[in-house]
Amino acid sequence: MLEIVLSIVIVLSAILALIQKDLLKAAILTGFAGAALALLFQVLLAPDVALTQAIVEGAIVPIFIALAVKKTQRSDG
Repeated sequence: MLEIVLSIVIVLSAILALIQKDLLKAAILTGFAGAALALLFQVLLAPDVALTQAIVEGAIVPIFIALAVKKTQRSDG
């Protein structure tokens, strides 16, 4: 039952990240989907994959997206 709930959360947060206009919100939702997927891997007894997933998609990818958005914003000067 928990696997089904986590799968629904992952799919919904990924879809919401795709339809966001604000890129920072999309980065946060991408991290949320990655963290939920890491939790799903932990529930499915794959702790090594869960740890890698949590580090990469739960933390590094959203930080890189947020930094890229910040660096590429236009200045109104």
